[in-house]
Parts: sequence; C-alpha cells; structure tokens
Amino acid sequence: MNAGPLIPYILVAAGGAVGALSRFLVYRTVDTSFPWATFIVNIIGCTLASFLMFRFGVNMGDSLRTFLFVGIFGAFTTMSTFSIDTVNLLVGGNFTHAFINMILNCVVCIGGALLGRYLAML
Repeated sequence: MNAGPLIPYILVAAGGAVGALSRFLVYRTVDTSFPWATFIVNIIGCTLASFLMFRFGVNMGDSLRTFLFVGIFGAFTTMSTFSIDTVNLLVGGNFTHAFINMILNCVVCIGGALLGRYLAML
C-alpha cells in the first residue's frame, strides 16, 4: 500500500496530538478563576505561529508546514490562524477585509456560541 496520499493526514493527526496535549497541560497548570489558560495558549500560539510563519514559512516544506500550522497550532489554538490571517490582510493593505475578519471572528463567533447555549437550554 502506498502511504504517500495519507502522509498529510498523519502529519495533521500527529501535530494535533502534540497541540492538544500541550493545551491540556496549560489548562491543568493555570488558575481557573479567570480564563487565563485560554489567554495563555492564544498568546503563545499567536506569537510562535506568527514568528515561525513569517521567519521560516517561505522556506518551510509543505509537510512541516502542515504538521506545525494545521496540526500543532490548529489543536493548540485556532486564534493563531485567525491572527496570522488578519496580519496578512493588514500587511497586504487590505484593511477592510482585516476589519471584517476581526468582526466576523470576534463578534459573530461569540454570537454563535450564545446561540448554541440558547439552543442547548431549550
């Protein structure tokens, strides 16, 4: 059997395991009186993902990029993807799309979470 077509899926799964376990460890070690763990994984994920993407991304192979950004950072925090997408829009001078992206992800997604809670209470 040729495992070639499965490689990206294996990389995402392996990276996802690393990212999810890392997130779980942060949640297990941080005070829960305020959602500090979420803030910590978001700021760490955004900073590291942005640094790696903008410093090494062009020279990074598809497999490593898939493992890191879709797998590890995708499981650790989706805020990193949202942040990099927004930075790319801003750097590209597309301020309108950057603003729309921020509104949609911050306001509309919180609205979706509120709707989900409401529907769960029915």
